[in-house]
Amino acid sequence: MKNFLLLGLTIALLGAQEIKAQEHRFDPPWNNPPESALNFTVPGIDNIPDLYGDIENPQLTVFFAGNQFMVVDDLLASFKKEYPQYERIFVETLPPGILAKQIKGGSITIGNLRITHKPDIYTASKRAINEMADYFSHTQVYCYNNICLMIPKGNPSNIRTLNDLGNDKVRISMPNPQWEGIGEQIKASYRKAGGEQLVKKIMDDKVKDGSTYLTKIHHRESPMRILYGQADAAPVWASEVVYQKLIGHPVEGITIPDAQNTTATYVAAKLKNAPHAQAADDFLKFMDSPTAKNIYKKYGFTVD
Repeated sequence: MKNFLLLGLTIALLGAQEIKAQEHRFDPPWNNPPESALNFTVPGIDNIPDLYGDIENPQLTVFFAGNQFMVVDDLLASFKKEYPQYERIFVETLPPGILAKQIKGGSITIGNLRITHKPDIYTASKRAINEMADYFSHTQVYCYNNICLMIPKGNPSNIRTLNDLGNDKVRISMPNPQWEGIGEQIKASYRKAGGEQLVKKIMDDKVKDGSTYLTKIHHRESPMRILYGQADAAPVWASEVVYQKLIGHPVEGITIPDAQNTTATYVAAKLKNAPHAQAADDFLKFMDSPTAKNIYKKYGFTVD
């Protein structure tokens, strides 16, 4: 009888773990999907939140720096209102390093879908744009962003500073510097806060023991790891905390002092071989408008 009860308890616990593993209440897409005859988004299975809009014969294609996915709904709606001739727009909000490889290689495959669209506009950090300067005919600065720490609501791990991330028990969701521009900037902040010792602790020792997780698509993974209890802290752009709070998700932000912080400058660039040159020009003009600037401010970016 005792063994039977233990078996039943084990099954119940496993069942509870399975339910938690299959929980999708915080899963993206967090944007509002475009209207369609059928919406067949299946959380955890068929869900492509970083491809947005009309992939068939678009009149404008924009590759946005991934952390700006939250502006897409408002930005495109306002752009279409001012330029109603553009009905079909396709947007990608993958990490900028991935988008750069896509531009250079000419294609990307996600699951079973191969995309060969050439972008009209590519937005990324000033450094990333400068590294690809030969690809562009025009560039313009349009917004700025700072780094902060995203933590679960209530801050259960009592994290206060960057140095706290060196604690062996603190689980970190860290952008992989290989394709996330923010990664190197966060490392620079670690260096300012605790020297090379803190950088080594977080980016070497804790990666090896698994308490630092290097993301593949930071602007989606880091909030989800916080929301599903898989991470205690995630260095992110300030706009990402603003957005998660706007949509009612239980997160908080910890401000990083200016002396340890980094400001990113975002640049919009028109491709020399833009398939839709006039649309690209119109979109860049719109990005410099008060309407676009107010949308970015709404989501935690700065524009001055």
